[in-house]
Amino acid sequence: MFDTGRLNDELKAMKIDVARLLNTAAEQTFETSKDGAEALADQIKAALAELGETVSEEREQLRDLVAERPAASLASAFALGVVVGFMLRRH
Repeated sequence: MFDTGRLNDELKAMKIDVARLLNTAAEQTFETSKDGAEALADQIKAALAELGETVSEEREQLRDLVAERPAASLASAFALGVVVGFMLRRH
């Protein structure tokens, strides 16, 4: 009735085709993920570079402010230290 040999061959061929399609889909998914990860890494690098520049500028401004008013800076640092000390002491 049924030609089992022919049916078996067709099933093997289908299995090979499905495996090939799955491998192709997996490779495409991997490449898409890889490209997305690289783009995200580039965005993070750019943001970190910009943050570094901003921190450098702020550090320069803070250094100038402390140099202009050393007594006020010292008093502010002392007051901040006292406040933080009391807060940590309570917990």
